[in-house]
Amino acid sequence: MNPRLGALAALTTALLWTGTSTLFTQAGRRVGSVVVNRARLLLAAAFLTLAHAAIYGEIFPLHATPMQWLWLSASGVVGLVLGDALLFQAFVWIGPRISMLLMSLAPLMAAVISWFALDERLNGMQILGIGLALGGVALVIQDRGNAHGGGTRQRFSRGVLFGLGAALGQALGLIGSKIGMGETLPPLSANWIRMVAAASVIWGWTGARGETKHTIERLRTSAPARLFILGGAFTGPFLGVWLSLVAIQHTTIGVASTLMGLTPIFLIPVGRFIFQERFGWLAVLGTLIAMTGVALLFLT
Repeated sequence: MNPRLGALAALTTALLWTGTSTLFTQAGRRVGSVVVNRARLLLAAAFLTLAHAAIYGEIFPLHATPMQWLWLSASGVVGLVLGDALLFQAFVWIGPRISMLLMSLAPLMAAVISWFALDERLNGMQILGIGLALGGVALVIQDRGNAHGGGTRQRFSRGVLFGLGAALGQALGLIGSKIGMGETLPPLSANWIRMVAAASVIWGWTGARGETKHTIERLRTSAPARLFILGGAFTGPFLGVWLSLVAIQHTTIGVASTLMGLTPIFLIPVGRFIFQERFGWLAVLGTLIAMTGVALLFLT
């Protein structure tokens, strides 16, 4: 175990996810969030297939049990198809900064659900961390919500609901992944099953609705969107997830999760200078409080 390597990998993961959310936001505003979700799942599955073949010498994990396939496939559909569909629309409506801050609630939701579903108890400091995180997010939403009125406020409210739905989907996906992976299946193999299952379902549904041609045509209309999706798929579901596994392998889950949860902090200047968002110090303070709550939850 190399704690410095683990910390560096976790910090790099947060930076990569900052870039990923920015790239997918740019792509979604050009071709739509549905098209982005479909394309990036296919690309991510291809990247993971190449990586799995190179590392393990087999295209897919032959050693996974039927129950592992079932749990991981279900978690992929819930987290990567349904949850991320909501997330990418939230990107379009409220931008990556607030969307990723809402996504930071996913581990908290998973912790609460696991408390009841898996009997994983939370102590007093962890409950305090959840309270701080929720309070910080509420401050950010309040600050941004007062900036606009009319239709824009309605769109913002929908974006917040979609962001919360995305966090819930991610939380359920995390729980399903933990159950499915167990202690025997390598994380890369587990991620391959999740990604391929998600890509198969979303493209099967696309074909059943007769929207395959439409999706391809939308991608053809925008070369920048294709580049954004390609870059986002590489830095996020492939490289970002891989480095997150390196982080967990070389340092504690608490330290890794806290560092990887810094993405909303990194997105503050991105929102200001790239997306021209206007927000006050209340939003910055709320983000810091929320991240403190996330850190408190995992470090204790």
